[in-house]
Amino acid sequence: MTYRVCVVCLGNICRSPMAEVVLRRTLADHGLDGLVTVESAGTGGWHQGRAMDERAAAALAGRGYDGSAHRARQFLREWFDRADLVLAMDRENLRALRRLAPEGADVRLFRSFDPAAPQGSEVPDPYYGGQEGFTEVLEMVEAAAKGLAEELAGRLR
Repeated sequence: MTYRVCVVCLGNICRSPMAEVVLRRTLADHGLDGLVTVESAGTGGWHQGRAMDERAAAALAGRGYDGSAHRARQFLREWFDRADLVLAMDRENLRALRRLAPEGADVRLFRSFDPAAPQGSEVPDPYYGGQEGFTEVLEMVEAAAKGLAEELAGRLR
């Protein structure tokens, strides 16, 4: 049986697709690519069908990741039926997801898996800033992805 993770931000063109790409590779590096699936979405739907933000794609490419296949999608309530773990990038999206979530849904902040991050840490939205914000987000995403992969490796093996 496959464990299913969905990473969610606001528009699904910056943070959550970066996390999806990084998490897929990190899971593969931990030998979990056949055991865990990863997808991403946004709580808002105004970017549906659009590619990843160019700055996000550039930050990923600078570290050897490929985000070119991404197309933005909106998270729908029904997605809880196909996700074992839903990860929000910030508290605003966490609240939105919890309003949609059925009883017992596992909805958490993405950075809660980074052992070095203070409790309640968010991945800030880099959209209105420069390239350096996307680089900082990538560093946060890589740290949390590693922590999540390590936890899932222990749980699923």
